[in-house]
Amino acid sequence: MDWETVKSRLDALLEADKKAELRGALRMLNRVDVAQYLSELDTDKMLKVFRLLPTEISSDVFSYMDDDQQEKLIATIGDQEICRLVDDMFIDDAVDFLDDLPSDLVKKVLENVSPDTRRVINRFLSYPENSAGSIMTIEFCAFPGGYTVAQAMKEIRRTGLDKETINTLYILDAEGRLQGTLALRKLISADDDVPVQNLMETSFVSVGTLDDQETVAETVKKYDLLAVPVLDKEGRVVGIITADDILDVMQEEATEDIERMSALTPSDDTYMKTGVFELVKNRLPWLVLMLVASIFTGLIISHYEDKLILSAVGVALIGCIPMIMDTGGNCGQQSSTLIIRGLATGEVEPRDAVRVLWKEARVSLLVSSVLAAVCFVIQYFIFRVGTPDSRLAICLTISASMVCCVLFAKILGGLLPLGVKALKLDPALIASPMITTVADTCSLLILFALATAVLL
Repeated sequence: MDWETVKSRLDALLEADKKAELRGALRMLNRVDVAQYLSELDTDKMLKVFRLLPTEISSDVFSYMDDDQQEKLIATIGDQEICRLVDDMFIDDAVDFLDDLPSDLVKKVLENVSPDTRRVINRFLSYPENSAGSIMTIEFCAFPGGYTVAQAMKEIRRTGLDKETINTLYILDAEGRLQGTLALRKLISADDDVPVQNLMETSFVSVGTLDDQETVAETVKKYDLLAVPVLDKEGRVVGIITADDILDVMQEEATEDIERMSALTPSDDTYMKTGVFELVKNRLPWLVLMLVASIFTGLIISHYEDKLILSAVGVALIGCIPMIMDTGGNCGQQSSTLIIRGLATGEVEPRDAVRVLWKEARVSLLVSSVLAAVCFVIQYFIFRVGTPDSRLAICLTISASMVCCVLFAKILGGLLPLGVKALKLDPALIASPMITTVADTCSLLILFALATAVLL
């Protein structure tokens, strides 16, 4: 059944005020679909439907709701409802939604949750933004090494429903330090009297509380994990990070890279939620920077103005300026895009600079040779630049400039992201527009330098 049909039936039940039928219909839907339905209602109807939700699913639905809808609900519902809602949520979901709330609503929430929940939430909020500690959850299954399989299974049956995941179990020593991990499928296939310590894997992968979330995402991807334990400085397990949180991190980091590669300051909100002045603030500094950089292009042309205007050669060179600049910028952008992607996936590292230089140099020579040949044919036979006596020299000079510009732009696009990465900065900062602007200016310098030496 398509979503529009489902929505129309829910709307009909809501309009007819058939609360029991609507409650039953909502119970049959996936939590994500219920959250989507709530997001399409006005505040009064949203509150009415939310209060019809069964207690066991309301906190899950709330965690999937849009930030604005969550804020409206918290501002509207009573103190007891807030307490029940937040206490029933997984801690990482509660922290995520509190991060986006105004300070007055955060205060309202913390005043109405249980003391234990408040203490845990405050501890999570104290971790640096975008660190492993800020995105982890404390709902995981852990056992002492002395437990038998039967004891572990009994504990899972007792507490498993309250855990974020039970696919991976964690075996601890007496001080709470992580000794090993144990897959659930391995536990349930073992005999009851076997100690879990005999079944665990001791070559586990872990992250620290202060590790950057992007590093955590790379670790989970590299080792193909469903969850990764988070350890404090003493090696004690303080939480885990699950695959669903990693997907959110990867989406966030990819969005930031796309924005930076387009010369935009990253924004925490989506496009439709970002105000006009915020968008201007995110875009304007980069545009001003590139405007100032492009002024050098005008200065170069002004420097050669007399020679360009007073000769037929100059007129021919002016005609090929857009072609040379655009080709150089495009070539630099191609190389930088591939290298930035390689850095993001871990395929390329700053230490690979020599290998990148050698590869880009070979690619550049092949590409530039073809482009120079095409350029020569166009300039000589179609545009017929210059006088018949000077045409060959002009076309050869323009073609040689094309080779030099492509070679420079591709090497620049390949090496500059590696240099930025080596400085512990985000390579996306110097991508696309910045590379293009630098390549344009340098391409013009190369063209006029060669033309001055050979023709003018």
